[in-house]
Parts: sequence; structure tokens; C-alpha cells
Amino acid sequence: MGGVSGAAPERDPGLQPERTRLAWRRTTLSSTVAAVLAVRTTLHGGVTVVSALACALCCLLWLGFLLVAHDRIRALSAPGRPRVLTARQATAATLCTVALAACATALVF
Repeated sequence: MGGVSGAAPERDPGLQPERTRLAWRRTTLSSTVAAVLAVRTTLHGGVTVVSALACALCCLLWLGFLLVAHDRIRALSAPGRPRVLTARQATAATLCTVALAACATALVF
């Protein structure tokens, strides 16, 4: 019978933290493209108060997501075991992503 030691085995993270970090980067790039297209659409279609407000909201949502993503990418790049994504960060990232998509869609139509 194999003995069970009291110490937890050393964690082998493999490439999972790197894949997760790259996924955050891809999502950040996608949201950057959506924000840039929102600005472009606003400027190209003629600036109205509604389009300017929607564009400003897109940019604020992009900034919010960028802050969450940057913090998460930095945590995943740190040596050792990365800290857990908090519920607040996950909620903020989700809301920013969905709201950015909704604002960008509203600007197109």
C-alpha cells in the first residue's frame, strides 16, 4: 500500500496559466477592436449626441475591461500559483464585455 504523506504535492501548472493569459489577451484585443470601430462609426456617420454618448460608453466599458484583464494577466504571469479570479472581477469583465457588445451593436444600427 502506498503511503499518504501529509504534505500536498507540488503543483504542476503546465501550460494552463499561459493559455488563460492568452485568452485574456485575445478578449482584450477583441474589445479594443469593438471600441475602435465604435469610434470610427461615430465619426464616419456624423456625430450626434446619442452616438457620442454611445461611443463614450463604449470607451468607458473598454477601459473597465482593460483594467480587469490587465490585473488578471499580471496575476497569471507572476511566479507560483496564480490567485483566484474574484467574483467581483468576473462579474465586471462579463458585464463590460456584454455591454460593450450591446453598445457597439447599437451604433451600427
